[in-house]
Amino acid sequence: MALTKITLSNFRNHASSELADTAHFNLLVGENGAGKTNVLEAISLLSPGRGLRRAQLPDLALRTTPDAPPAAFAIGASLIEQGQISARIGTYTEAERPSRRLVRINGADASAGALSEWHAVSWLTPAMDGLFTDSAGARRRFVDRMALAIEPGHAKSVNSLETALRERNRLLEDRSDARWLDAIEAQAAQHGSVVAQTRSRLIALLADELSALPPEPFARPILTYRPGGPIDPQELLAEFARARPRDRAAGRALSGPHRDELEVVMMGSGQPAASCSTGEQKAMLIAITLAHGVLASSGRPSVLLLDEVAAHLDPVRRIELYRRLREGKAQIWMTGTELAPFADIEAEAAIWRVSGGTLERL
Repeated sequence: MALTKITLSNFRNHASSELADTAHFNLLVGENGAGKTNVLEAISLLSPGRGLRRAQLPDLALRTTPDAPPAAFAIGASLIEQGQISARIGTYTEAERPSRRLVRINGADASAGALSEWHAVSWLTPAMDGLFTDSAGARRRFVDRMALAIEPGHAKSVNSLETALRERNRLLEDRSDARWLDAIEAQAAQHGSVVAQTRSRLIALLADELSALPPEPFARPILTYRPGGPIDPQELLAEFARARPRDRAAGRALSGPHRDELEVVMMGSGQPAASCSTGEQKAMLIAITLAHGVLASSGRPSVLLLDEVAAHLDPVRRIELYRRLREGKAQIWMTGTELAPFADIEAEAAIWRVSGGTLERL
């Protein structure tokens, strides 16, 4: 078990909603636009980052009219470990500062990064179906979010790297003193090496976990981490120094962890994931999500959010999905327009009917 007594106040179309007495499987059922995914998004914001929709904070608050100014919203939940409430966590905004996210843990102010020290949150949404044909940056964000669920300090390293690279670009453009560049490149190399090593470890762990899964009924992907530059901090530092003329002309750093790539091919055919069918891509993405769920649930509570996943699977894959989820430790939240696809887990699930931003326990 991971979360219970989840509360949403003025969030999206939920004026005031609560989900208590949760279970291993938790189902949100309702028509399109009812507010099911809004609940998943709220839960995803109980972790660092911008949530599963990557929305701007002012856009998350309930508005009575389209022209109304952004209001404050709040999301809270009780964290359960071994049957006992171990913490109360929450995130919110204030009407005076709608673009600033605030976090509280056990009644005390905390950073968003601190949320990952208490539990891990992962998700799979229809918007992610195009991951393999999307940009390398989208795949890096995907890898970083998975890494964060396993190594809570990863977000800080990524942010520090991005800050250092922006400052390096500015110094290159201004043709600043080389000593300033030396200092900022040392920071970029230090943080970049940590980021690259974390990504490399994650992909290796995922590859091991995927190798243990049966190849059917979900296609088994083969993952390869392609670093965008040296991983060793001293080698990366030397690369930044050598590349100054080139990067100054380009207006950005052309090598480094910000150029990393995740390559995915389908086992058996050896076909790049981007060239596979939509169904094969979906199956590989589910396989990666399941493997990551196993890793994320090792040693601390974890939550897996699956938006409209079951409805797009045939009965064989659906039954196998439920079997693997049942064996895992993560708490599962799933959405659907009807209960029929959840027939195999309905008896063991907590179920809510969602309608117009309101919840009814079934």
